[in-house]
Amino acid sequence: MNRRYRKTIIAGNWKMNKTLSETKAFAEAFKPMLGRPRWCDVVLCVPAVNLQPAIRLFKDSRVSIAAETCHYEPSGAYTGEISAEMLKDIGVKYVIVGHSERRQYYNETDLTVNKKVRAALEAGLKPIVCVGESLEQRELGVTMELIAYQVKCALAGVSAERVRHVVFAYEPIWAIGTGRTATAQEAQEVCETIRAIIRKLYGARVARGVTIQYGGSMNPQNAFELLAQPDVDGGLIGGASLKPDQFMEIIKAADQD
Repeated sequence: MNRRYRKTIIAGNWKMNKTLSETKAFAEAFKPMLGRPRWCDVVLCVPAVNLQPAIRLFKDSRVSIAAETCHYEPSGAYTGEISAEMLKDIGVKYVIVGHSERRQYYNETDLTVNKKVRAALEAGLKPIVCVGESLEQRELGVTMELIAYQVKCALAGVSAERVRHVVFAYEPIWAIGTGRTATAQEAQEVCETIRAIIRKLYGARVARGVTIQYGGSMNPQNAFELLAQPDVDGGLIGGASLKPDQFMEIIKAADQD
């Protein structure tokens, strides 16, 4: 982490978990633990049906609420979809874009990821853009080339001023929900590569201000080592974010001196 130039952000991605009553129970347990973190911004990415209740439940805390996806059009005949403008209007601050599960199960492509990034920024949301490789791609030795392609596609047509509002999350697909985690060195190498790509596109000043998270089975046991890396500015947390005490331990690791 480098707090001199950029924010440290710990975001919990609940995926398709927690009913409204479970969300209320989480808030009741978590808010007294949280207090006021000194260095770390906290984000909860919750299912769409829980967005407005979560905004109300956390309105008096240091927690921002995020959506798990959005559509790239502002309105139209897209049954079941939610636009970035709709999310912004109810008080959502961030939105996840291009998570590997969206790419795998719902056929999201690098083109639609780019369209969603631009739609989110246009609406005033901060996109958390997920990039990452499969185990086969890592074993083939094409990780860095693939990451470069994904980052460049995501940022196509995005101005330098707006890039400052983009968060990247490196999520190796082989580490999501498997309990297998990239080593601190592996996470640093890829996050450093992401920053180098942004530097080539927009210059050093912009690149050093962009928050780059690590996602992929970050937990209380490995968070401190991962977050100690100079280019790892936080985490996009899956399973551990569903448990208030575990999520809090990761936030404490990010809030270290």
